[in-house]
Amino acid sequence: MPGTAPVGHPAVIELRQYTLRPGRRDELIELFDREFVETQEETGMIVLGQFRDLDDPDRFVWLRGFEDMEARREALSAFYGGPVWAAHGPQANATMVDSDNVLLLRPPPDRRGFAVTPSERQRAGAAAPDRFVAAALWHFPPGTHDGTELIQNRLVPLLRQTGPAPLAVLATEPAANTFPRLPVRTGENIVAVFTSYPDEAAHHRHVADATAHPLVRNEILPGIERAQATAPLFLRLAPTARSLIR
Repeated sequence: MPGTAPVGHPAVIELRQYTLRPGRRDELIELFDREFVETQEETGMIVLGQFRDLDDPDRFVWLRGFEDMEARREALSAFYGGPVWAAHGPQANATMVDSDNVLLLRPPPDRRGFAVTPSERQRAGAAAPDRFVAAALWHFPPGTHDGTELIQNRLVPLLRQTGPAPLAVLATEPAANTFPRLPVRTGENIVAVFTSYPDEAAHHRHVADATAHPLVRNEILPGIERAQATAPLFLRLAPTARSLIR
């Protein structure tokens, strides 16, 4: 709720992918890190991570979390109805072509998602960390569970055996959008796996080791491919200086 401290393990998470006007990503990141981090968290949400998409120079990816859907409504109402967005929102919007590519996600009921400590966030103007974050988004037909269970119960344990444990494993939040002023994608059934590495070479080694495992190669990946609605989306992300996810 507005005025409360941000939770360390948010139960509702927005994954936001913005398409920007050519050459204006750094402008948005500088504005965002200066004006939109603490001011959003003052309303009760938590800014989890901000990233440059390494495959698209005009794509900005970020995540924020909430205690629940009602807390989301209250926090977004407070922020987008408040003085900071009134003062700086027009400049932010001027950098964007599209900001509606938004997924609502949540951790599985028996697991936690991201665990972050806002007090560890770098100050504005700090150097960006030398880290690489990979996000795999697996798409399954609505109402089905086979693919989700294969990833959560079989693939993820083997990822932990062969490399760094994922930072978070999230699935689609099925609740209705509590803040319709900001659209979200509907009719989705997605599992998202986020993992962090010292560099992209470490990510490639981890993927190679995991996919070489007989269970992954012969059973798990073929089962996921049979269950999926479309090919997965893989995001190659570089954290900004003030990203908590790194």
